[in-house]
Amino acid sequence: MSRRPRSSAAGVAYAAAAFLSWGLLPLYWKLLNEVPALQIMLNRIVWSLAFLILILTSRKSWGDIRTLLHHPKQLAILCCTACLISANWMIYIWAVNHGHIVESSLGYYINPLITVFLGIVVLKETPNRWQILAMCLAAVAVTYSVIRMGSFPWIALSLAGTFALYGLLRKLASVESLLGLSAETALLAPFALGTLVWFGFRGELALGREWRLDLLLAGAGVVTALPLIWFTCGTRRLQLSTMGFLQYLAPTCQLLIGVLVYREPFSRNQQATFALIWLALLIFSMDALRQKKRS
Repeated sequence: MSRRPRSSAAGVAYAAAAFLSWGLLPLYWKLLNEVPALQIMLNRIVWSLAFLILILTSRKSWGDIRTLLHHPKQLAILCCTACLISANWMIYIWAVNHGHIVESSLGYYINPLITVFLGIVVLKETPNRWQILAMCLAAVAVTYSVIRMGSFPWIALSLAGTFALYGLLRKLASVESLLGLSAETALLAPFALGTLVWFGFRGELALGREWRLDLLLAGAGVVTALPLIWFTCGTRRLQLSTMGFLQYLAPTCQLLIGVLVYREPFSRNQQATFALIWLALLIFSMDALRQKKRS
């Protein structure tokens, strides 16, 4: 009886650490504000791979990598997910360092609803009336944003869309999180290294100019991989519904950082958009709880 509560408490601690780390990432990327977003993303790939190699070695997981190499279908899917996650990283870093943290947080609030929509369209899942209502409210929120603010929330929808597609394909690949991320970064690393070398020949490479920036760029690998390890540890110990509630920690931290720390505008129209999304997520979450109790 005592083992399960300890396991659940550890799971909450791991999951909370992962989501809070992702929520606090804007503070880290802002420290690299003088580095172009593309170079930050490329360094993130290279240093993530270096850190993951250490983790795989310590866990003696190279046999799993060799097994994965004998599954071309899974590798093909991981090529697609590698492109999606790199696009997501690129958009997010650019958005943070160009004053769009608030809109970025909106994207990660919308993400669960986009995931449900993809499940309906791609996996032919049957939505219930509450899920349909939640998705309709999200559509109303986006429409309201376009009409009242006169701009399409492309950052939010791009982040939500790329991450939802990433999650869908990773589900189809059925590869363990850490192993999958290692394969993805290994697939992206040659492109990343080649592009960094090209920047070096042009004299535009940020790496090597200042020790502070060098440490921050190298640390991008740690802040990318470590939260994923915590996330995996939390997922193994907690029910999916609990993880679903905890995931809102990340966009909430991002929103607070954008508004309170970097003083990004948060107009009444934006507040109304967020309110509609929060209402949609409340309906979605309560329905998930109801289904859990019924099952």
